Amino acid sequence: MTEKQSILGRIAQLTRANINALLDRAEDPEKMLDQLIRDYTASISEAEEAVAVTIGNLRLAERDHAEDVAEAADWGNKARAASAKADDLRAAGNTTDADRFDKLARIAITKQIAAENEARAAEPMIAAQNEVVAKLKDGLTQMRSKLDDLRNKRDELVARAKTAEAQGKVQQAISSINVLDPTTEISRYEDQVRREEARVAGQAEIAATSLESQFAELEDYGMDTEIEARLAALKGGQPPAQIEQ
Repeated sequence: MTEKQSILGRIAQLTRANINALLDRAEDPEKMLDQLIRDYTASISEAEEAVAVTIGNLRLAERDHAEDVAEAADWGNKARAASAKADDLRAAGNTTDADRFDKLARIAITKQIAAENEARAAEPMIAAQNEVVAKLKDGLTQMRSKLDDLRNKRDELVARAKTAEAQGKVQQAISSINVLDPTTEISRYEDQVRREEARVAGQAEIAATSLESQFAELEDYGMDTEIEARLAALKGGQPPAQIEQ
């Protein structure tokens, strides 16, 4: 496998990675995302270096091709100039110099053909290299996009985790408030006050009953006194006192 094929394969593997599926299988999604970000960053760095080398080689090949094309054109111009000079000399009757310039024209044409062949032979390779470079660039773009997705996923996951943690703390606080509900303590204290009030009212009722009994005894004592007084009067021959009307 060539280096370019290896780069393309690695890029294709990374760009096909299903982030959501990987997260579903992860015990610690945040740590896995951090590791994926590190892997992607390292792979992108390696791929960028390899792609840079590939592009550099392509540009060298294109420069060589351009030089071959320019060289072929230059030899073609020299061949035409030598042929034209030979024609002028032959027309002037100078066949010796005319043959020499025709020979130079042939040499120039030979050089022209060689340069054209070099240029023609490089063209398929250059075309293939351009195709590879285009795929590599596209792959790098996809990898960078995936890396952005990973970073966004990680940020989203961390934010959601923090939100969930905050919500959990709020729920714990609410639960604690429910367990130690101050209204419950107030109700208990109110109940104690009511019982105390009831006790005091009971004591007051007992006291009132005792007072009534004392007055009742006083009334009974008054009745007994009147009876004894009337009895004494009867014994003394006096008429009993009448109750005033």
